[in-house]
Amino acid sequence: MDHPEDCCKAPAPEGGDGRLIVIGGGSAAFAAALKADELGTEVVLINDGLPIGGTCVNVGCVPSKTLLRAAEAHHRAAHPRFAGIDSRSTVRDFAAVIEQKRQLVAELRQGKYVDVLAGRERVRRVTGRGRVAGRRRVAVNGEVLDAGRIVVATGARPAVPPVPGLAEAGYLTNESLFELERLPDSVIVLGGRFVALECAQMLARFGSRVTILQRSERILPGETADLTEALAGYLRAEGITIETGVALREVRRDNGGVEVTAEIGGRRRSFRGEQILAATGRAPNTRDLGLEEVGVELDDRGFVRVDDALRTSVPGLYAAGDVIGEPMFVYTAAYEGALAAANAVTGDDRRRDYGALPWVVFTDPQVAGVGLDERQAAAAGMAVDVSVLPLSHLPRALAARDVRGFVKLIREPASDRLVGARILAPEGAELLMELSLAIKHRIPVAELASSIHPYLTLGEAVKLAAISFTKSVDKLSCCAA
Repeated sequence: MDHPEDCCKAPAPEGGDGRLIVIGGGSAAFAAALKADELGTEVVLINDGLPIGGTCVNVGCVPSKTLLRAAEAHHRAAHPRFAGIDSRSTVRDFAAVIEQKRQLVAELRQGKYVDVLAGRERVRRVTGRGRVAGRRRVAVNGEVLDAGRIVVATGARPAVPPVPGLAEAGYLTNESLFELERLPDSVIVLGGRFVALECAQMLARFGSRVTILQRSERILPGETADLTEALAGYLRAEGITIETGVALREVRRDNGGVEVTAEIGGRRRSFRGEQILAATGRAPNTRDLGLEEVGVELDDRGFVRVDDALRTSVPGLYAAGDVIGEPMFVYTAAYEGALAAANAVTGDDRRRDYGALPWVVFTDPQVAGVGLDERQAAAAGMAVDVSVLPLSHLPRALAARDVRGFVKLIREPASDRLVGARILAPEGAELLMELSLAIKHRIPVAELASSIHPYLTLGEAVKLAAISFTKSVDKLSCCAA
């Protein structure tokens, strides 16, 4: 059960010169409040909209990943990869799956957010819509609070494309999809990036007929074609229809569901489904915050402009998390929130560093990356070479009868420095931190190749891919050294 808004209320200071006001309630805002408290600063945490915890715990990462795992359990039970095994799986009670998800969300919101604040007397929670009322002032619930510094961490919301008829027809977003207690027979997914692909596969594995309509010529258009085309093939093999190069023209709803009219390759086509999922990106929560009135610069999409120290164009006012735009991960939001608060409270000039930032798309197989791919390296003027290890060369994958995907390493041969990696593999994200640390600490690729990795583990893929820069793994024994 959530606590009342003044459960953690500390005595108001005389004047706000030493106080940090944080607007928001998600991971960036929460991390900012905790960091300021650790530094001995009084904090007012003002939140409105989603419950405390923001997108990730309430309508994003937590509900999506637990439902992805539920769908995966169903799919794997129904599709054994081994000879002599015959099994079936039934989604007997989809509402029970959703209720279990709700319980997990409630437990994590309480345990990881509400309870964490309970003993922090310097942090005062206020439920209400905060608005910047001056360079060091915030208005909320009819009261104007003075502040020494302000951190804006109001997050983002689903961005819905301006397609004629879409609003009238109705649509799902991640904020409503994960609350459905009845599985739709068919879903048209608008979008082809992280959220769209994860939700599409989850729905398809539970039993919905899924069609993806993607504006770009490829899904995950920011990634290289070898990766995206392989992933598209795996998704299509599970029965998902993927259409790319799509220009949406109109949406209509009738008693039979929804109809989406689109233009693809110069031809007019129609797609029918029971529901539409809009997963075409995120829009910042910056409206009616008073930011532009005090001189805070926004970009053309409304995201707050900041420097690498998370400072806005207004002295004393910082911003962090999804409200400033990419990369928009929960872990980068928390990192930015803590960094913004530390800089705001201490006056430091610490800069964010994403040179070895790992990221994941939780499809199956997972898409994961860190550092630069070969195109990005070339654009940066770097001479690189590439090693690609198909999972058909990985003993772990062979034993599991699942050789979908590959591990790709990108290095600078002159220095033998790893500059990036891209992974397409079941549970491939588990390889990321070894590679991230190798990039961050400039560990030579030869060290990765010579390090001992346990046999029949996924981690052995890193060793084999590193070896592949200098020799063919086809000529190695099963326990390559």
